[in-house]
Amino acid sequence: MPVVEAIGWFGSAFLVFSIMQTRVMRFRVLNTTACVILIGYNAAIGVWPMVAMNVALTVINLWIIVRLLRERHDSRAYDVVPMAADEPFLAHLLDRHAADVAAFNPGLTPEAVRSAEHAFVVSTGDQVVGVVLSRAGDHPGEQQVVLDYVLPAYRDFTPGEFVFRPGGPFAALGTRRVVASPGMQASERYLRAVGFVQQGDRSVLDLTPA
Repeated sequence: MPVVEAIGWFGSAFLVFSIMQTRVMRFRVLNTTACVILIGYNAAIGVWPMVAMNVALTVINLWIIVRLLRERHDSRAYDVVPMAADEPFLAHLLDRHAADVAAFNPGLTPEAVRSAEHAFVVSTGDQVVGVVLSRAGDHPGEQQVVLDYVLPAYRDFTPGEFVFRPGGPFAALGTRRVVASPGMQASERYLRAVGFVQQGDRSVLDLTPA
C-alpha cells in the first residue's frame, strides 16, 4: 500500500475515533489532529474540496479550543446552583450516572450520599457539568465533601473550583474550612488546582479571609 494511501486511511480512522470521544476538549483536539492529517492527504492527491473542508473544520476546532481554554476558569461561563440534598432532580442525576459515580468513588455508600446536607450543581449554559455534595464536618465552621462528581464530557476541566472559590457557595454558608472526602485523596493534582492543601492526613481548603 503506498504511503500516501496509508496516511489517508489512518487519517480517516483517526477522524472516526475522534468522533467517538465523549470529552469535549479531547474530541476537539483529536478531531483537529485528524483534520490536519486529512489536509495533507487530500492535498497530496489533489482533492481540493476536501482540503478546503478540513481547513475549515480545523479553524472551527481551534476557535472552540481557544474559547474553552479561556472560559475554563471564568465564572461568567459557569453557574453554581445550590440545591436541596433531597431534590428529585439531583436524585435522578446521580441515579442516571450511578455506574460512573461508583467507578470514580468506589468507597461511596448510599448512606454517605444520604448524609449530605448541601448540594451544588455546576452548569454551563443549559448543560449540567457536575455536582458537589457536603455535610457538616467534625469541627464548627467545617464542611466535609461527600461527593465531587464531574460528568464525563467535562473531565478535562476543573468545574469544582467554582464551588470551592473564596466567596463561593461554601463561603455563603459561613464555612471556614472544607475537608476533602477520602475518595478525593487519590486526585492530588485536582485538589491542589482548586486550592486544597494537605494538613496531616486530611486535605483542607481554608476559606477564612486573609
